[in-house]
Amino acid sequence: MKLIRIINRVWQPLKSRLNSAGQWLPPFFLRAILFWEFYEAGVGKLNGDNWFGAIQQNFPPVFRSLHPDTLWLMAAWGEVVFAVLLLLGLFTRFAAMAMIVITAVALYAVHWPESYDSLSQLWQGYAISNDGYGNFKLPLIFMVMLLPLVFSGGGKLSLDYLLNYLIGCDERPPQQSDFISKGLALLILAVPLVFFFPVLSTLIAAIGFLLLIGNHWITPQG
Repeated sequence: MKLIRIINRVWQPLKSRLNSAGQWLPPFFLRAILFWEFYEAGVGKLNGDNWFGAIQQNFPPVFRSLHPDTLWLMAAWGEVVFAVLLLLGLFTRFAAMAMIVITAVALYAVHWPESYDSLSQLWQGYAISNDGYGNFKLPLIFMVMLLPLVFSGGGKLSLDYLLNYLIGCDERPPQQSDFISKGLALLILAVPLVFFFPVLSTLIAAIGFLLLIGNHWITPQG
């Protein structure tokens, strides 16, 4: 027990300092790598030929009625503009959520398998190269990387933090762990899922809404 107390006395201050540093560097590195990936893709589209016409029927139904040139410009400028916002850490949560939607649409149209008979067969598409089962590994990784920015923001090395500091607002107010927070989390997760698993997405969103509106009765009020 004495050894555990000694280790704890060393570990707790170290953990506190790592937590402090974690509000600066990790979010910035995450934003920087995501910026480069999306910015490079967007600039490549702006300087390249539009090939969306050949796969227009692969887009989610809500986008199929749009002209391929419109889809191309939306994707290209979306990737460029939101990538720059991510790098700057400006409107980070909004930019990250927008990039999740853009990536989900790209995953659906380009990387998702046309059909699959089981979850194990679907999982064969978790790959870089397409061997007939899709190749959704990279876009899925990007969406997972974007989620911390949606939930936690861009960190202290960001324009969001600077602007909040200048106007006297706290970028990271005390955490509220209630059913509203859980409902919001479910609604955020339901957004990209709607393209691939609409029934599951609807169920998750419904639970999220129930948590939002039921928070007053479910959560003890202090």
